[in-house]
Amino acid sequence: MRTDLAVLFEHPEWQQPLFAALEKRGVRFARFDLKKATFDVDQVPAAKLYFNQASPSAYVRGHARAVPFAYSLMRSLEIAGARVLNGSRAFALELSKSAQGSLLKHLDIAHPRAVAFNDVDAVRGRWTEWPALLKPEQGGSGARMYLVNSIDELERTLSTSPDLWQPDNLLLLQEYFPVDPARGIVRMEFLGGELLYAMRVVSHGAFNLCPSELCNPADGSDAVCEVPTAKPTKPVEFFAYPEVPTEAVEAGKRILEAGGLDVAGIEYLEAADGRRVFYDINANSNLRPAIAREFGFDPFERVVDYLVKEIDKESARLPASS
Repeated sequence: MRTDLAVLFEHPEWQQPLFAALEKRGVRFARFDLKKATFDVDQVPAAKLYFNQASPSAYVRGHARAVPFAYSLMRSLEIAGARVLNGSRAFALELSKSAQGSLLKHLDIAHPRAVAFNDVDAVRGRWTEWPALLKPEQGGSGARMYLVNSIDELERTLSTSPDLWQPDNLLLLQEYFPVDPARGIVRMEFLGGELLYAMRVVSHGAFNLCPSELCNPADGSDAVCEVPTAKPTKPVEFFAYPEVPTEAVEAGKRILEAGGLDVAGIEYLEAADGRRVFYDINANSNLRPAIAREFGFDPFERVVDYLVKEIDKESARLPASS
């Protein structure tokens, strides 16, 4: 093998803390930029281990081609016998909000009711619960999400903004749950199937709850983020949540196992009737150093610990000539 680890990525900044931590540890790794790339189907794999960090929101940054390329590359790698963390199965789940809902239904985990559609007229008479959240099937970073109050408002919204059908001409209407503004939602970060940390996220009306400090800076300064969004009344706030219930963590672990996820950020809200309603599964998990420090560690050092352990496993599995 020409390197121990290859990191597949598209965002120009999100992976920089990981790269710095890998370099500090002396890990032999390669950066594989998915924005403008090629691969020879007869010459994969070239690394002992691959780590997929592609994001569904690539299309909002003008990098729509990165997503199908990443999926094809991972499928070819897996067919050739390579180990890909958050591989094609996990990536396919992240790209499909409808599949996430179906998985939660299969696991008997509370989740919002939703319908997928490719034509507004097909929704008429099928959906009667308003207001509802309009979401793209291939989401990411809260992009192209709207709260709509009627079928007529939905039709007007899509008529005046036809780009909302991007990138795959498939949208969802999803059941809307108002939450206690002071408590927000809960996001649990998992690494290698175990909880890394949990946090409460108070949105102040924003849909983009990306934990990256580029998208939601800790100091409240302007975000360096391409996702178009209305300016919230206050910056999104993140709070360490050490008291996350065991039952929520166990539900998260079931989701990881069923979805083939190695690293993930899983979000749920607390409904008025007391249920924990799980609504988002993220395979590309942007960690928030300020929160992890409250738990006493650097999250990227933990990720490197995990990657080194997995590289060692692959070294033991592969032939000595590799």
